Amino acid sequence: MFKEFIQGLSITFKHLLPGHSTTVQYPDERLTPSPRFRGLHRLVPTQDREKCVACYLCPTVCPAKCITVEAAENEKGEKYPQVYEIDLLRCIFCGYCVEACPVEALEMTAEYELANFRREDFKFNKKRLLK
Repeated sequence: MFKEFIQGLSITFKHLLPGHSTTVQYPDERLTPSPRFRGLHRLVPTQDREKCVACYLCPTVCPAKCITVEAAENEKGEKYPQVYEIDLLRCIFCGYCVEACPVEALEMTAEYELANFRREDFKFNKKRLLK
């Protein structure tokens, strides 16, 4: 028991030394998220429009029911999302919507600075998701 106590104290003292701090001075220093991090969603564009074909798989698999899709057809008969909206206040960033997409039209970025002052700023429509 005394040995474990000394080991714990040595770890504590090691982190008290300068240069071993785990605190980041945000916003002067920013952490780099891991490659598996799931941040803000993004609709992948193609050359002339979004890649999404409005198949309704993403709102179907979403456990938080935060995705709204309304489909329409263009003059060529191709389906596209006339309305595509994600409510980030309800989203749990699980990534099921990205996994379910058959055409890889939705991806999650590493953007994690999503703070806003108004609730309506957390509803991301198609135009904001294509940026």
